[in-house]
Amino acid sequence: MINLDLNWQEAAAAAAGVGIASGALRAAGRRRLTAAAIFARETALVLGLFALWQYAGSFSVLGPGGALSRSRWIWRFERAIHLPSEAAIQRVFLPHPVIIQFFNLYYDTLHFTVLIACMIWLFARHREAYRRWRTTLVAFTGISLLIQLIPVAPPRMLASTGMVDTAVLYHQSVYSNAAGFDPDQLSAMPSVHVGWAILVAVAVITTLRSRWRWLAVLYPCLTTLAVIVTANHFWLDGIVAAAILAAVLAAQSALRRLLANRAAPDAEPPEPAAEEAMAGHR
Repeated sequence: MINLDLNWQEAAAAAAGVGIASGALRAAGRRRLTAAAIFARETALVLGLFALWQYAGSFSVLGPGGALSRSRWIWRFERAIHLPSEAAIQRVFLPHPVIIQFFNLYYDTLHFTVLIACMIWLFARHREAYRRWRTTLVAFTGISLLIQLIPVAPPRMLASTGMVDTAVLYHQSVYSNAAGFDPDQLSAMPSVHVGWAILVAVAVITTLRSRWRWLAVLYPCLTTLAVIVTANHFWLDGIVAAAILAAVLAAQSALRRLLANRAAPDAEPPEPAAEEAMAGHR
């Protein structure tokens, strides 16, 4: 399989290159190049975030030894609260190789591609909305990376789930073509794939006014199905990602209200002369 994704070294190099290009465009001092310089700067920021996310998969504050036990705890907790079995859902799709291979490719490539396309669209057509969603993206990804420093194995590594590593099965794995315990894959909690998909959907729905904007809901739904069918995430991984994003959005909303209240001038009482003039007209 051709790996259409970037590893963290490639993403970091791309971010550095685009950042240097942004600086060069700004240094040229031409007004026509200002927009290009800003766009390059924002692209470098997103690529840098992606590089950090990729790097988080190979770095942790704890050893990989507890990753499987944490994964088993998630599996047992989901059964205790009666969430649907990921293994049962995967078994529905396993007899259909074309669908499975589509989901493998979807998981490996579309999460970052769609995110970048959404950010470019916001930057080009809705600049004010772009600034807000860029901040949301940075905050959500940063918090997720901190949590991912604690390694958690994906369900495909947990034999007790009975789930199949579909990427290895069809030789589409971006890690290797043989099953194994690879520490680079221990960043299952939370699911950044699902979080980014929800972010894109909410950004589209809140920015557009067309009734067709609600079709964007299908994207996080399909992404959640993809991460489950490919055994890359538990339900709880996506639920935690959604909760983090909701907390970030709530914090941003509260901060905007606070700043608006501080910026609003206090209503001053009318001066005595003004009061007398008003009384004379009554």
